[in-house]
Amino acid sequence: MNIATPIEFVNLTENIRACVHCSAHLPLGPRPVFQANPRAKILIVGQAPGTAVHATGIPFNDPSGERLRHWLGINRDTFYNEELVAIIPMGFCYPGRGKGGDLPPRPECAELWRATLLAHLVDIELTIAIGRYAIDWHLKPKSSTTLQEIVADWEQYLPTFITLPHPSPRNTIWLKKNPWVEEKIIPALRSRVAEILGS
Repeated sequence: MNIATPIEFVNLTENIRACVHCSAHLPLGPRPVFQANPRAKILIVGQAPGTAVHATGIPFNDPSGERLRHWLGINRDTFYNEELVAIIPMGFCYPGRGKGGDLPPRPECAELWRATLLAHLVDIELTIAIGRYAIDWHLKPKSSTTLQEIVADWEQYLPTFITLPHPSPRNTIWLKKNPWVEEKIIPALRSRVAEILGS
């Protein structure tokens, strides 16, 4: 369905990009990074930008993005076509570094903006939830269920959702220990993406 982008959506995205609500907690300062358009067919939900994404302002513009695009079976032009793919992480700004890696996404993003922004994306046919924070918000599994169990049960969420581990290079060893991800989930993901995008 081709619809004109409403002025409310333009105003909303401008307000999100100008958000400084969490400034006091962000070591590199606020720089909301996301991609959205009411015409988008696929929604990608990650955790929060890393330092490379913060520096460029382009979502998944890093090695994680390269692996993710490979998993999806699409090129950069398609991936960054906002009329096809929306990229809306759980936190819009780089949250800083913790002992074991990047800190969790700031919860204020979801509280302030998420439901309102997603309400404008009326043509989404597939939501790709990457990692625990995205999965918890969108699918609300039992807290006792592990991420591996949720991802292993991926087929129950099709055709509108698919669950993935994070494509970060840090997960390379985990992916090698769990070859079923790339043997079973990725072919199904590529098929669904191709079906939606008509390619």
